[in-house]
Amino acid sequence: MQLYNNLNFYKNISNDLQKVKSVNKTIFDSSLKKIKQNFLVKKDVFYSFSKNFKLNLKLKELRKYKKFKRIVVIGFGGSILGTEAIHNFLQKKSKKEMIFVNNLDFEMIHKVNNIKNLKNSLFIIISKSGNTVEVLSIINFLKSKSKFNQNNTIVITENKKSQLYIFAKKLKIKTIFHRRYIGGRYSIFSETAIIPSYLMGIDILKFRKNILNFLQKNKSILIKNLINLSKIYNSKKINSLVMLNYCPGLEHFLFWSQQLIAESLGKKGKGILPVISTAPKDHHSLLQLYLDGPKDKFFYIFSLKLENKIKKTKGFFEQTLNNSNIFKVLDNQKDAMVSLLKNKKIPFISIEIKRKDEETLGELFSYFILETVLIAKTLKVNPFDQPAVEQLKILTKKNLFKKNRK
Repeated sequence: MQLYNNLNFYKNISNDLQKVKSVNKTIFDSSLKKIKQNFLVKKDVFYSFSKNFKLNLKLKELRKYKKFKRIVVIGFGGSILGTEAIHNFLQKKSKKEMIFVNNLDFEMIHKVNNIKNLKNSLFIIISKSGNTVEVLSIINFLKSKSKFNQNNTIVITENKKSQLYIFAKKLKIKTIFHRRYIGGRYSIFSETAIIPSYLMGIDILKFRKNILNFLQKNKSILIKNLINLSKIYNSKKINSLVMLNYCPGLEHFLFWSQQLIAESLGKKGKGILPVISTAPKDHHSLLQLYLDGPKDKFFYIFSLKLENKIKKTKGFFEQTLNNSNIFKVLDNQKDAMVSLLKNKKIPFISIEIKRKDEETLGELFSYFILETVLIAKTLKVNPFDQPAVEQLKILTKKNLFKKNRK
């Protein structure tokens, strides 16, 4: 089973958390059964996980865009985080220069606008609603140099009348429809992330190949993890989830995970704060608090086990370093951290990746989505909406029009 061959899970739940009432195994069994049924429902979020899922276009329609050596992806939140995560983890397999415009950072946007031959870049503009104010602002800023047109631009948006849809139609730009029933943070296996990944050179068939294999072969392990996690999320003592990362290639995956967890579970006064922490850099800034501060944190430990494939380092400090390479040093630091968490009875799960490939990353995405949706069931919140975010969007547009009228 791919997930548990390439990703090893270790758990350590403190004695304090053992006292917290956990969710019964039966609840997870019934929830998993329902999710499996939804694989066959065409208008369900989990349909994109199914082998029956088909893209809204034929890949041959994208051949003319393969000529571009640079791809500029414009989007916010779930529309772009998944693609960034795929590129970050599989950079060596990507055949293109990738630029992600994912914030209203004037300096970054200005830098993109000043790239020589920007008009020779491929632009992929993504907005589920088609009315995302930030995306429309970026298009406005880049329009003079980018020369958006039917030959160098792809738009991914819902099939409805929106500002982005009208823009694409007017310029005869290739439009790929974003499915209404799939929210941005759950769109990793649909057109939103699959199309940019395909164009950057990632094998999308391999990426989707082993989705949810662990569900068929390691259901008991999954449920055991979920029962322990239910204690974490229902404990009043745990306030933060620290994602401590020893694998730089997973940095943007953790940004995606942060949004998934925060937007899906942070509702009705419930949820815990997901914090991304980079190791070993943060050993020298935050570790003291992690290990000797209040025990109000739960840890995910992410690491990559590749030292056997890397030659040992020789140089001035081989005796001090015991002839270890940089990966071995990193691995020993991670092991020391795990040991200290165990000794101090701080709850954690450690995820060790043994292969950097499409199959492993696909499984990792699917595992976290499934875990989040199932935890939402125990918290009795809807994992698929984000009402507070929508309030902000409405108020932003209202204020924007007020100021423009003045």
